[in-house]
Amino acid sequence: MILNCSKIDKSFGTDVILSQASFVIEDKEKAAIVGVNGAGKTTLLRIITGEEPADSGEVYLSAGKSIGYLAQYQDLDSNNTIYEELKKAKQELIDMEQRLTELYGLIDGSASEEQSSYLAEYDRLHHEFTLRDGYAYKSEITGVLKGLGFTEEDGHKPCSKLSGGEKTRVSLGKILLTKPDLILLDEPTNHLDIGSVSWLEGFLASYDGAVILVSHDRYFLDHVVTKVIDIDRAKVGVYLGNYTQYAEKKRAAREAELKHWQEQQAYIAHQEKVIEKLRSYNREKSIKRAESRVKQLEKLERLEKPQMEMEKLRIRIKESDRSGNDVLSVRGLSKSFGEKELFSDVDLDIRRGEHVGIIGENGTGKTTFLKILNHAVEPDQGDFRLGANVEVAYYDQEQQLLDDSLSLFDEIREAYPDMTDTEIRNVLATFLFVGDDVFKLVGDLSGGERGRLSLAKLLISPCNLLILDEPTNHLDILSKEVLECALRDYGGTILFVSHDRYFINVIADRILDLTDGRFDDYHGNYDYYLEKKAAREAAANVTSARTATQAAQDWKADKERLAKERKLKNEKAAIEARIQKLEERSESINMELTREDVFTDMKKCLQLQEELQAIQTEIEDLFSRWEILETL
Repeated sequence: MILNCSKIDKSFGTDVILSQASFVIEDKEKAAIVGVNGAGKTTLLRIITGEEPADSGEVYLSAGKSIGYLAQYQDLDSNNTIYEELKKAKQELIDMEQRLTELYGLIDGSASEEQSSYLAEYDRLHHEFTLRDGYAYKSEITGVLKGLGFTEEDGHKPCSKLSGGEKTRVSLGKILLTKPDLILLDEPTNHLDIGSVSWLEGFLASYDGAVILVSHDRYFLDHVVTKVIDIDRAKVGVYLGNYTQYAEKKRAAREAELKHWQEQQAYIAHQEKVIEKLRSYNREKSIKRAESRVKQLEKLERLEKPQMEMEKLRIRIKESDRSGNDVLSVRGLSKSFGEKELFSDVDLDIRRGEHVGIIGENGTGKTTFLKILNHAVEPDQGDFRLGANVEVAYYDQEQQLLDDSLSLFDEIREAYPDMTDTEIRNVLATFLFVGDDVFKLVGDLSGGERGRLSLAKLLISPCNLLILDEPTNHLDILSKEVLECALRDYGGTILFVSHDRYFINVIADRILDLTDGRFDDYHGNYDYYLEKKAAREAAANVTSARTATQAAQDWKADKERLAKERKLKNEKAAIEARIQKLEERSESINMELTREDVFTDMKKCLQLQEELQAIQTEIEDLFSRWEILETL
């Protein structure tokens, strides 16, 4: 064991953040702290480091163990270059190397007592230097520099000229190079592109110390952690496994809680009914029995109704009229800024119903490509064309058309006057605006909050082509899951840029990888992209190039597979719509049967009963087909 947190309590005013929080971190264990925004994840990290005092409880760190902590926001005030700042993490080894050089110069081979002292010190230092991989520290620094997305040329940049995100990356690099026994990382994947996140994944998974992460990147958590510490309404639960395993266990636990609550509610209702019946007899014996049952109910510890968040916050994207099959056609598109060419001679087609994710390293031109499609940036060459009846909704974090003088609530109300107050609050709550937050002025929001509000407005606007630029930024895990659920159910076309690999994996059925100025096309989700890319790279190592015929055959096979999947998906959606229509008719018939003019008319009753039976038969047949499609 390296860390033991025992019965930690923490409140801010009347808000209870942590209540009797307890958990243990073993040596070399990798754990995640999860919870909605504001649950207390960062507060818990600060309590562990001693930066924030707990109201009560204890934090025990094993004797002689060191901690490295990366906060979300870094103010790296240094005139050093990036490389010099990273070298500070290896200062002990650098000092040791300098002393070894000095000693080597002092040793002359004579047999004096002073020379013996030099030799003894040299042998001791050299042994320690070797044990601590002293000869590899320069390559370690270079590896971390490149892994975090810096080039060798970037290494010469002064830290004082860096952006906030770049300073955070430098601070992360220093912690990784220091190699503490326990690393605490608060949102370490912010400001990293997909390549850098993948590198950090591998680094932490094989790290020889313990790690505690706070992150909304579920793909990252799935590949790094083996324990999840869940903060839910101030209570802490511990789940073994990665994030996906935790989510399944948490869902099962919630369902069990709901079942127990429902059973208790049924028990209470039954007892109250019996009590009322006993009292109605108005006899001394029955009244005493009623009073006895009342006392039993008063002693009963009432269970709190579990909150089923996904059901409460579920939203549906409004679709406009169906577009044509050909949604977007791009021909010969090129764009450069000065001498930097982003992409050239791009040809691609997107068809109705496709969910296309664009990936690539930072600075390759992904956002610029989307801006060209939205007429916010002009291409150098080429053009694009939207298909018949295509209506676009575009989300760009940098261009949010909001009225600063309105409250959040009124911003939605003015755009969608037919929505009820409850519907507006539910949409805002999905994107983390709850309680009195909905009455904040738009002009007082931070950049991240403005992005969330714009996304909320976008998803309730009628469209059949969604173009999204980093839609999951500034969202917690629950809001991401609600967004994913809405996008999966959306029958229109989606084109999006994201660095969130979990989000890409569950939403995309096609990947466009922007590399070296071109789009490499993969007809599948992110896992499929990784598999295919690895296979292509492996094949490239065996032979210098694959033939155009082979590549075309692969592309054709992928396209045919995707077409079959889309056909099954469309059939499934049609079945779901038909079932809903039949169930609505069934409810309507049952309502009709309660009317006196109907249930007294035997002929009419018989007709309705026959229709009900036919509806039930059709629904059963449809469900059978639906199950087959779900399996396929």
